[in-house]
Amino acid sequence: MLTEEDARRLVLAEIDALRGRVEYDLQIQRVEALPFGWIFYWGAAQGGRSGERPRLGGNGPILVDRENERLIGLPTRTPVARQIADYERRLRREAHARNRAAKQATGAALRRPGAQG
Repeated sequence: MLTEEDARRLVLAEIDALRGRVEYDLQIQRVEALPFGWIFYWGAAQGGRSGERPRLGGNGPILVDRENERLIGLPTRTPVARQIADYERRLRREAHARNRAAKQATGAALRRPGAQG
């Protein structure tokens, strides 16, 4: 299971991979804690003399799942709240599938000849 600091390191590694393709200094700008992990918002650091932050395209936030260590880049075209809700539904479906598989495996073990029950 990841800590927030572990997740931050993973996100920074993803951002570092982009540094050679842009002329700006990239950084994590904000972190939002969620029940299953975090969302890291990132972008360019404030630039030069103007003090304004350059606008980047394609720098959607990165969702990090603390349990399975997934990093998911979220597109900017869909509201973040909707993407979080979609991911939460996905997690529930995966948990349901795991529980169903475990019950089936337990039932199969009990039906085997010589199984205690």
